[in-house]
Amino acid sequence: MELTEPIRDKAHLKRLEEYFIKLGQYRNYLLLVTGAHTALRISDILRLKWQDVYEEESEKYRSHITFTESKTGKTKIIALHKVIIKALRLYYPHRKGEFIFANNRGGKEAISRVQAWRILRKAAEQAGLGYHVSAYSLRKTYGYHAWKDGVPVNVIMDIYNHSSYEVTRRYLGVAQDDIDRAYLEAKLF
Repeated sequence: MELTEPIRDKAHLKRLEEYFIKLGQYRNYLLLVTGAHTALRISDILRLKWQDVYEEESEKYRSHITFTESKTGKTKIIALHKVIIKALRLYYPHRKGEFIFANNRGGKEAISRVQAWRILRKAAEQAGLGYHVSAYSLRKTYGYHAWKDGVPVNVIMDIYNHSSYEVTRRYLGVAQDDIDRAYLEAKLF
């Protein structure tokens, strides 16, 4: 079994983005950016409906989504990043059903977790990333880059609903090279 790691290189995220856009796979592009910008579990992402993100009456995208996590039963409020809004706008005219990530067989149901995995695995192969990418990678990618950008670990722990730093540290994929960089880049004198 392959270990699921975050996508550490932002250039690799860009290659995945370009792969989906080039092929006109806007739903899959939205899956990528939603996973990478929200840290949601794939089961929660796939349950999202258009009414969760778009207000029909005002014809505007919501600034936040509120929902109950399927695994924990906890209510989450997530601000929608401008990249997600951009992807939503790109995909909206092509939508097929009430689920944002509707399947291609009439759109009455969301794609499956397995299908999401296949989509991301194939994109990683086609983009030449050379390592395992899954929906779980996207959840981990958010935390890794938040941590690298200086978001306090306790905030990341809250986002993930983790009870210990050790669990979050594993999630972030903190590697020895990250630890080495912390030592070597310290500017004390």
